[in-house]
Amino acid sequence: MTSTRSKKRERSPFILTFSHLVNIPANAKWTQNGVTIAGGHGQGGATNQLNWPHGLFVDDDQTVVIADYNNHRIMQWKNGDTTNGQVVAGGKGEGNGLHQLNRPTDVLIDKETDSLIICDFGNQRVVRWSRRSGTTQGEILIDNIGCVGLALDEQRYLYVSNYAKHEVRRYKFGEKNGNLVAGGKGEGGGLNQLNDPAYLFVDRQQNVYVSDEHNDRVMKWNKGAKEGIAVAGRQGQRNALTRLSYPNGLFVDTLDRLYVADMANNRVMRWTQGDKKQGTVIVGGNGEGAGANQFFYPKGLSFDRHGNLYVADLNNHRVQRFSIE
Repeated sequence: MTSTRSKKRERSPFILTFSHLVNIPANAKWTQNGVTIAGGHGQGGATNQLNWPHGLFVDDDQTVVIADYNNHRIMQWKNGDTTNGQVVAGGKGEGNGLHQLNRPTDVLIDKETDSLIICDFGNQRVVRWSRRSGTTQGEILIDNIGCVGLALDEQRYLYVSNYAKHEVRRYKFGEKNGNLVAGGKGEGGGLNQLNDPAYLFVDRQQNVYVSDEHNDRVMKWNKGAKEGIAVAGRQGQRNALTRLSYPNGLFVDTLDRLYVADMANNRVMRWTQGDKKQGTVIVGGNGEGAGANQFFYPKGLSFDRHGNLYVADLNNHRVQRFSIE
C-alpha cells in the first residue's frame, strides 16, 4: 500500500495515491456492503481465485495488482473484469528462480520504469518485474531481507519493512544496505522499537507510517527522528475503538487521517491524528464472516483515484471494493 500525499501545508481534502489526487470530503462515508472485484470463488489457484491475498495496489485506471500469497504470484484485475484475473509475475510454483515467487506479501507499481516491485517474502528478497508483455522473469533489487511491506516516495526512494530485524530502511535503487528510518533497536514496545513491522505509508515529507503488528499500534516516524509516535492503538479491550489488533494495511490522507486494516477485529478504521481517544470504524466491524459487510482478516488496503476503498480480505480469498458515497 504505497502512496504519498499532498503537502501538509495545503490542507486540502484530497488523497494522493502515488500520482493522483482524489477528492475525499472531510465527512466522507463508504457503502457498508462491499463488491467483490477479485477472487471470491473459494480458495484456489485458478485465474478467478485467490489464496490468501495480502498487499495490493490500485493504478490510475482502477487496475488492481494483488500479492497472491499462497499462489506464489502477482495477479492483475482490470476494472470491470470481475471474472478472471491475469498472472503478471510468478505463478510458476513455489521456488527461488528468477521466474518464481515464494509467498509474496506486497506489490507496488513503479510508473517510472513501468514495472512491479514485489516483496518476495519467502525468498527474503525484493524483486522488480517489468510490466511489458512477454516478461518471464524478474530481477533481484535487494536480497537477504525479511521484507513484508513496501513504499515508494516521490523522490523514488524505496522503503522496506524488515520483520526479522524489526526495522524499516530506505534505499536508493541500486543500493543493497539502505538507511535506517524506523526501529532497528531490537524487538520491543518502546518508542524507538518495533515488533514485526508490516505495511508502510510514506508522505511527501518522507515521514514513515508503520503498522507495528505485534505491538497493536501504528507508529509515525518523522524524517530523521530517533523514535516514533504512536498515532493509533491505545489501551483497552482489543476490540474497543481505542485499540487495534494486528494492524496491517495503511493509508494517510491530506487531512492527516489514518486508515488501517484492523485485521483481527475484522474492520477498517480511520484515526484522526492528535485525537488521543479513539478511531472510527468506516467498514466492517460486523463480526468475522463472508457477508458483503464482513471480513475474515482484512490484510491489504488501498484507494483508487475516485476515493473508493479496496481491501484484501485474507481468509475470504477476495478483494472487496467499497464505493464512496
